[in-house]
Amino acid sequence: MESGDKKPIKTWSRRSMIIPSMIGLTIAVHNGRQHVPVYVSDEMIGHKLGEFAPTRTYRGHAADKKAKK
Repeated sequence: MESGDKKPIKTWSRRSMIIPSMIGLTIAVHNGRQHVPVYVSDEMIGHKLGEFAPTRTYRGHAADKKAKK
């Protein structure tokens, strides 16, 4: 694998550990709905790919009716 590749590598494996040979690659990690591009840097070594592709979107808490009065 060359680090100059333009096309991201698609993967469904969120549990794969990032190793030093992955530095500089763009890996498209599946989050359950789509593939999220993750650019691998040296600080990410030892972490899992899934840590960088969130599966949930936080839209804030529902507004409380009592607080609006």
